[in-house]
Amino acid sequence: MIKISWKDRLFTGTITVLLILMAFVALIPLISEISISFSSKAASDRNIVNLWPVEFTLESWKYMLTKGNIWRAFGLTVLSTLIGTFLALLITSLMAYPLSKKNFPAAKYVMLYVVFTMIFKAPMVPYFLTLKGIGLYNNFWVLVFPHILTAYNLIIMRSFFKQFPDEVEEAAQIDGCGKFRMLFQIVLPSSKAVLATLGLFYAVPMWNQYQHPMMFIQDVKLYPLQMKIRQIINGGGDLQAIAAVRHVNYTEATLSAAAVVIAIVPILIVYPWLQKFFAKGAMLGSVKG
Repeated sequence: MIKISWKDRLFTGTITVLLILMAFVALIPLISEISISFSSKAASDRNIVNLWPVEFTLESWKYMLTKGNIWRAFGLTVLSTLIGTFLALLITSLMAYPLSKKNFPAAKYVMLYVVFTMIFKAPMVPYFLTLKGIGLYNNFWVLVFPHILTAYNLIIMRSFFKQFPDEVEEAAQIDGCGKFRMLFQIVLPSSKAVLATLGLFYAVPMWNQYQHPMMFIQDVKLYPLQMKIRQIINGGGDLQAIAAVRHVNYTEATLSAAAVVIAIVPILIVYPWLQKFFAKGAMLGSVKG
């Protein structure tokens, strides 16, 4: 049995306490928003809500979930995130697999162009005109197509595939396995760690995207969740009028807080399920270049 010195225990204990404190500090804004969303109109108006609801009420949540018109935006965001993440993982896999092979002579030249896109970004005006020219203005697919391949994620998956045992692929080839069958039936089922990691890398920006909808979507019916929240927070017309009614027990601030929590909670629910794959996939994808 390995004996742990008191210095190692002190170091481990100190790091643990610091991480717990940092985690709590990071959670303070979310806890504050949750508290505000469950607080009464009087408490919100007096600005006395901190980390615990004051005069607990569900009125803000009842309004947001039944009359807040947020479900359409929520559904669009869920749909675009699911479709976008699936397409992103598919296209990244199809591109990374051949680039990981030593017998693919053009691989180093393609990777040069991939790295080039990481260093030099497309100018905003030509980028906007290009996407608008191909019909992605006021179009649902602008929430999906611009995000389905990134150079960083491609490099991670390529690095992961380069570590896949050659013996397994050679044995499959002897049994008559083609390249596509090799990828989808042998390589990808053994790549759950990197797929989960890159799935998070793709899904979180798609869920939180704000710049693209601001640039390309003017139709209110196509607003994703983040744009809808912005409308709720800044477009005070309807909410201010509703919250100003005397007999209601919520304010514009409590309604906005409820909307923010609705946007954050789904990611917090999904992340723990993928966490065990996340660290492993990030490490495996960074061993080789």
